[in-house]
Amino acid sequence: MSRPLWQYSAVALRKGLSGKLFSVQDVVQSVLERMHSANPSLNAIVYDYSEQAMAAARQADSRLARGEPQRSLEGIPVTVKVNVDYEGTPTTNGMTVMADNTAPGHSPIVQNLLDAGAIIIGKTNTPELSMRVTTDNPLHGRTKSPWDDRASPGGSSGGAGAACAAGIGPIHHGNDIAGSLRFPASCCGCATIKPGLGRVPAFNPSALAERGLLSQLMSVQGAICREVKDVRLATQVMSQSDPRDPWWAPVPFFGPEPEAPIRVAMTKQAHGYPIHPEIVKSLDRAAAALEAAGYQVEEVEVPSIKDAAKAWFSVAILEIKEGLDPIAREHGSQTIQNIFDYYYEMAETVDYQGYMLGVGQRSGIIRPWNVFLSNYPLVLTPFLMRPTYDYDYDESFDGCKDLFDSAIYSYGMNYMGLPAGFVPTGLIEDRPSGVQIVGQRFREDLILDALEVIEQQSGVLTEQLW
Repeated sequence: MSRPLWQYSAVALRKGLSGKLFSVQDVVQSVLERMHSANPSLNAIVYDYSEQAMAAARQADSRLARGEPQRSLEGIPVTVKVNVDYEGTPTTNGMTVMADNTAPGHSPIVQNLLDAGAIIIGKTNTPELSMRVTTDNPLHGRTKSPWDDRASPGGSSGGAGAACAAGIGPIHHGNDIAGSLRFPASCCGCATIKPGLGRVPAFNPSALAERGLLSQLMSVQGAICREVKDVRLATQVMSQSDPRDPWWAPVPFFGPEPEAPIRVAMTKQAHGYPIHPEIVKSLDRAAAALEAAGYQVEEVEVPSIKDAAKAWFSVAILEIKEGLDPIAREHGSQTIQNIFDYYYEMAETVDYQGYMLGVGQRSGIIRPWNVFLSNYPLVLTPFLMRPTYDYDYDESFDGCKDLFDSAIYSYGMNYMGLPAGFVPTGLIEDRPSGVQIVGQRFREDLILDALEVIEQQSGVLTEQLW
């Protein structure tokens, strides 16, 4: 082997295990050694399950030695975010008051990963209540970016993003209600997809109450990986059915082949934000890669994202305020309380009647996008329209507002429940950056295919760290 196993993709590890080039114990031991080496300076993984992981690796090797079928993620090391239930472990959501909140059972994504043979090596960090675009909290501390000590790893799945970029295993679970998969992928130079509503089941057995309606419609589970092919594999596994989520839909992961050439709409519309010129160049390079692969890319006017983004910051923020603000005030740090105040200052928060009307009007916001996507199955957009920010940039109102103004194509997609993927395209000011592709509902497969084309042109960015 010319390189250590911790650098291998999940797809390559599957192939190597199938060909008996190495054992599961070899794989897990390599990743654990990388974790023990890299994590102390990053604080990406806040619960270390090395002992359990090695025991699971021995069991997997015994299983394969008996000739039992190799499952989709047999022996592949993964991490899960500390805001989902993994039975017998703490589900803290970055809150000191929840330090002893032990999961009574597995969440659907954990169950699906384990059923596929994955080996959980640890839990990754998140900000308080998973409600910041950087990752820090009084319970677990700050997660650092492997690229730069001052750079943010993103949030709220910042621990997953940092672990991914550092090479601590190929697959890292995260979730996304406003950009919490895509922000860390952008900041850390990784790939991801925010699945659409109904694709991946979600539920926490430890939850004391159901989330609000819009939170259920906007929040999704997914994976951050170094390579797009691993995102595809992980998302397929996570998408298996679970009756505990009534929003899950029994839609095949791979849809019908669209008529060629696949039309891709490209937008550089910045909606008043001073988009960085290198972001524009990244969009052009991504478009050129797609065209070279046979896609038909057209720079056209797309439906406005402003209505969806505004609704996130008016209708949805009321629900978030009602559900999370009391917890932040009673148990959160002054920092998270300040950031919640910034959200409310940025928002045009509705009253209860406005919430009721706003939820009804959501269909009218989604409809123009659905119609547009029937003609252009994919839309190439900016993601973060500025370079990766410092870890404490959101601690001032101006910084917090700037980040959300620059990421209008992030949380707007959450409000509509549309799938959206991210792939890195290079460095801007020595920090990772990339582009987003949005697609039709339940066509994550088409998005991933397009992301992989761009990745083939740009390269796997995290390899520059090694």
